[in-house]
Amino acid sequence: MWGPFTIFAMVLLVLLCFLGIMANGFIVVVLVREWVRCHRLSPCDMILISLGSSCFCMLWVGMTHNFYYFHRHLQYSKEPAHQYFGIYWDFLNSATFWFATWLSVLFCVKTANFTHPIFLWLKWRVKVLVPWFLLVSLLISFIVSILGFLGNNALYQAFLQGTFSENITFSGFTRKREIHYFFPLKLITLSIPCSMFVVSTVLLITSLQRHSWKMQQSAYSIQGPSTEAHTKALKSLVSFLVLYAVSFLSLIIDVVAFCGFECTWYWPWQIVHYLCSSVHPFILILGNSQLEGAFTKLLLLLKTFWNEKRMSSPI
Repeated sequence: MWGPFTIFAMVLLVLLCFLGIMANGFIVVVLVREWVRCHRLSPCDMILISLGSSCFCMLWVGMTHNFYYFHRHLQYSKEPAHQYFGIYWDFLNSATFWFATWLSVLFCVKTANFTHPIFLWLKWRVKVLVPWFLLVSLLISFIVSILGFLGNNALYQAFLQGTFSENITFSGFTRKREIHYFFPLKLITLSIPCSMFVVSTVLLITSLQRHSWKMQQSAYSIQGPSTEAHTKALKSLVSFLVLYAVSFLSLIIDVVAFCGFECTWYWPWQIVHYLCSSVHPFILILGNSQLEGAFTKLLLLLKTFWNEKRMSSPI
């Protein structure tokens, strides 16, 4: 029998995932519609569509995986389904990290004011480089998912053939495999995009802070539109940096201190896993004038529909 805390965490996870799915789906629909209308995409829109699509799919896969695990947790590690969920999850998770990293790099290159030759070269060539960055990200994510699949398949075959020691349980064998194979794999493959993300975000925050400080020292009002825009951008970057760091650390900690289904904290820990993918799209929507305008129109449309429905309903 599951306690109130577990049930509450499960319901909260479902609500969080559905909010993230709707927000990411909204970003993709708006930008694809603009693509069809204008027959072109900016580098930022390319990355946003890729990031929104990967987060959308990852949230669906993650939610499906958790509730499949919920119903068959005793047999789950011994079933082929464990491998198939793993290969989709590894691919989408790696792609999401890479796409978020390229978004941070793009913001840094377009906004920050640095005069280093490499930085200037990136600023000049970023429009051509972004499609290649996305393709390389997909290739890397595919390789990561294959390596993860091979590890899961080896674990499953070892269980079927009974090659592991009689003195160790299957859960113990799985735990050992997690520590010696999956932890180094995740640490190596995710540390690269995360390091790039942190460096580009810190550089951008530093540049925006310097620019805001110069404006405050000049004749501009502290509460002027330009200063407010930079303050809003800084808040978005800091919040995104925190969410990204939490997401990365949660994946690493999950391998080192695995929280199984029988643990009370399994479902709250899943909320931490999907927090970035569910909350970050709202930050992107509020920080992008095109997306924010479409979102405002949608809210007004829903409000009008709701008011008309109330007025037409019998008293």
